[in-house]
Amino acid sequence: MDKHSAEKHDSRVSFKVIKGGVTAANGFRANAVSAGVKNPTAERLDLMLIASDTPCVSDGVFTTNSVKAAPVRLCQQNLKLGSDIRAIVANSGNANACTGLTGIQHAKAMTKGVAEKLGLKMRQVMVGSTGIIGMVMPVERITSKIGLLVDGLVGDGSEKAAAAIMTSDTKPKTFAIEVPCSKGSFRIGGIAKGAGMICPNMATMLCFITTDAKISKSELQKALRHGVDHSFNRITIDGDTSTNDTVIVLSNGQADAPAIKRGSEEAHLFRCALHKVMLELAKMIVGDGERVTKFVEIRVRNARTHDDARRVAETVAKSTLVKCSWHGSDPNWGRVIHAVGYSGARIREELVDIYFGGLIAAKGGLVTSTPMAEMEKVVREPRFTVTIDLNLGTANYEVYTSDLSEEYVDFNASEYNAAVHSKRQKGLA
Repeated sequence: MDKHSAEKHDSRVSFKVIKGGVTAANGFRANAVSAGVKNPTAERLDLMLIASDTPCVSDGVFTTNSVKAAPVRLCQQNLKLGSDIRAIVANSGNANACTGLTGIQHAKAMTKGVAEKLGLKMRQVMVGSTGIIGMVMPVERITSKIGLLVDGLVGDGSEKAAAAIMTSDTKPKTFAIEVPCSKGSFRIGGIAKGAGMICPNMATMLCFITTDAKISKSELQKALRHGVDHSFNRITIDGDTSTNDTVIVLSNGQADAPAIKRGSEEAHLFRCALHKVMLELAKMIVGDGERVTKFVEIRVRNARTHDDARRVAETVAKSTLVKCSWHGSDPNWGRVIHAVGYSGARIREELVDIYFGGLIAAKGGLVTSTPMAEMEKVVREPRFTVTIDLNLGTANYEVYTSDLSEEYVDFNASEYNAAVHSKRQKGLA
């Protein structure tokens, strides 16, 4: 299968959307508690745990940022030591990033606490953190709650876990499907967080996915990287790549379906199913972007190469001018084509067609007679598409993005300053 054409094949695969999120798959449990990570007097859930009852095949993909948070470094190390990960512990309220050796020690303390309670080795526990960068983790508040966290593990704890990793998110992000096979079926489910610092090559996000499929390490790696490339690497809100980006997949093989073998129909089903879960979670992240009002799908068609299509889609999706015009419900195709022009892709201006929804705004690089009022109706909607046809080849690419609002600027204007002042006022500095 062409690695760039997964979207075309999803329609051929039967998925049943089910409830349960990260605990939908057999043999997984989850729980969340309040540890007061950001504020010791707050009662919101901010510490979660996912655990498998049996050994897992596992893999992960992490931030491309050269500045990596302590949990990311520890997770990468644990995966090198082996793939039999059995649990994931994660917190919100503090990123544990740019915290030096102390941060590594705190991340290890989280894995050690969970490992001791579950009878595991520290390397079998993955860790994630999300929140403000550069502040020392109040790890004692976390480790003191791990016993309660483990004791409360249940088969329907996904919603609590999803809520506990939220930061500026306004809603939990969870999705799960069941996939019928020639014999039996398998399940894949996940939870995610992310709202700001969202950019292709991962985003400021945590995503934890579980499955009961029987799959080898090599096949899981292929499916994970394929899924990330076609989902989380195709979203952008503000063009920033975080220090904490993490996607982890655990597979415990508890499904009543055949083992997934290389080149088999089940391997194709699994790859499409994993992509489906990731794409739905990725879209939820964009739809819940910090103070965004528009969800926009950029579709580039008929570029000369896949790389050209990607360059155009990402450049338009990240253009501040373009995003501001969407916020103002302005179908300004001139801003779109100017971004196409500086994308670095090979184009011919006289061949570029631009559509808002199904309405053509520019044909061959020139304005059309499509009524402005009709195009304004399209961009006033909370969800719409922008299609850019380069008419130079057959390569296509999609990116999911948003507008840029005044509220986004206000929201991000003083996060660190406010956190530091709040901590000092409470006598915690």
